[in-house]
Amino acid sequence: MQNVYLLVKPASGRCQLRCGYCFYRDETLPRQTRDRGFMTLSTLEAVVREGLAYAGREVTFAFQGGEPTLAGLPFFEAAVRLQKQYNTRGVKVNNTLQTNGLLLDGAWAAFLRGNGFLVGLSLDGVAATHDANRPDTAGQGTFARTLQAAKLLQAHNVEFNILTVVNRQTAEAAAEIYGFYKAQGFSWLQFIPCLDPIGEAPGGRAYSLSPADYGRFLTDTFDLWYRDVKQGTQPFIRQFENYVGMLLGLPPEACGMRGVCGLQHAVEADGAVYPCDFYVTDALRLGSLNENTLAEINARRRQTGFVEASAFIHERCRACRWFPLCRGGCRRHRPPDEAGRLGLNIFCESYRMFFAHAIEGLTEIADGIR
Repeated sequence: MQNVYLLVKPASGRCQLRCGYCFYRDETLPRQTRDRGFMTLSTLEAVVREGLAYAGREVTFAFQGGEPTLAGLPFFEAAVRLQKQYNTRGVKVNNTLQTNGLLLDGAWAAFLRGNGFLVGLSLDGVAATHDANRPDTAGQGTFARTLQAAKLLQAHNVEFNILTVVNRQTAEAAAEIYGFYKAQGFSWLQFIPCLDPIGEAPGGRAYSLSPADYGRFLTDTFDLWYRDVKQGTQPFIRQFENYVGMLLGLPPEACGMRGVCGLQHAVEADGAVYPCDFYVTDALRLGSLNENTLAEINARRRQTGFVEASAFIHERCRACRWFPLCRGGCRRHRPPDEAGRLGLNIFCESYRMFFAHAIEGLTEIADGIR
């Protein structure tokens, strides 16, 4: 038995937004059944029951999408009831919700606060950068509504992170975005590099993130953060905090920074399970929680060699000075060669730029903690 991480998609890929860079839309397009509808309560019960039965000390139910709040507040109330019903061994239960925020209101906020949900709110910086890639179905920008959701969460003392996709537009506005977030009182930040469609050569889209742009974004943001560290006013930036922890000998908690894939279970609305949110494809379907146990699903995962394949490190990467901190990065950023072996990270240049620039500051922070 082990700690369990279940990434649950109660509304499949359904969403009120039409984000230009949506990686999940790109994943669902080739599937035989693109839209799995809304998760039924019987499937939800199977997910909760099996997650708690298989878990060691801890289980995380991470609700994502698409847009998970489309499943409705009663669905999440049922999830909490089922967790209490089936948690007969005193397992620690974590609930997280990643949302665009458009459906959040007072009732949602009270529920999230009362049940200890950690919320990830997707906001791409300031109005111009956010609205460039995150319109609604009518083509209208959503910045004002997302910012209103952030204020709602603050007013109800809901714990939340700001999740920002680093794309061509946001990368060019690092200082403006950092300053705006500080002015709004956003203390917990995650910056996620943008993905081009799976199997497509990177760089061809209007939102595509070039290695040079990503490197400049990281260095510019680090300089602002490091200045605030010296003053004791810095926000928590997940990536930078993980690097400091790694310099202290701690394992990174962010999956893409470990160098080897973790044991995720991405659960579609029909109960089907996949090894990673970036690989919810027909070819990698591992089973269904309506039919299989997690033990059976993880046995199937081992048969596919999905995790084992991620352990392969390109020789140039392994010889790099920065490998102990970079570790090759997320497998989704390492396009495979003709033999199927993972290649170099498409953001190698970015990380070389960043570490060469930031290593002294990161080391100083780590030494101060040590």
